[in-house]
Amino acid sequence: MGRIFEVRKATMFARWDRMAKQFSRIGKEIAIAVKAGGPDPATNPALRRCIQNARSVNMPKDRIEAAIKRASGKEMANYEEVLYEGYGPGGVAILVETATDNPTRTVANVRSHFNKGNGSLGNSGSVSFQFKKMGVFKLKPEGLNADDLELELIDFGLEEMGEGTGENEENVLVLRTGFSDFGNMQKALEEKGLHPISAEVEWIPSTTVQLPEEQAQDVLKLVDKLEQDEDVQKVFHNLS
Repeated sequence: MGRIFEVRKATMFARWDRMAKQFSRIGKEIAIAVKAGGPDPATNPALRRCIQNARSVNMPKDRIEAAIKRASGKEMANYEEVLYEGYGPGGVAILVETATDNPTRTVANVRSHFNKGNGSLGNSGSVSFQFKKMGVFKLKPEGLNADDLELELIDFGLEEMGEGTGENEENVLVLRTGFSDFGNMQKALEEKGLHPISAEVEWIPSTTVQLPEEQAQDVLKLVDKLEQDEDVQKVFHNLS
């Protein structure tokens, strides 16, 4: 019985840690969006997207509103978005998106994570050419005719459409556009009265790498360490 309790407690703490990281990430995204386009979601598409993403991870409404209010204040830190590129064990390509108010601290921490994880931090452009930057929208499939929707959205930059899973493991419809068409797709969905569960910019690998189980686990450990860093927003890799 005691063992079961310990496992449940560990699972609960892991879930809380994950939620706290998600809230922190979205809080920074809200800060960046508000600084760039103001605190009114009606006139700030980037902020509307952040609010959608906050709801997708069950961020409470009062926390969303508090984040917007903080971002409007003069004391709010100015976050700089920096992309770091490197290689993990087995030559796996890794991209690390950060939002930081201290790039010197961030690059030192990211380099340390790579070194300790038997990887190496590279120069700008050393890895990103192996990925395509895309807009990824997730919709609830209920009430939608996927075939009709696909035809309607091609003119707005739709490149790929398929099935996937959301944050809560529910079935979702996944739409992908080129990064340059992100705004066009967001506007098209809004005009059709479709509200995405989430709308993110992701780096999709052009090809993937297969590794033996032990080496693959080493890569995932490095990715996990990077994701736990307070300045890191997202981590992408081409491990199969």
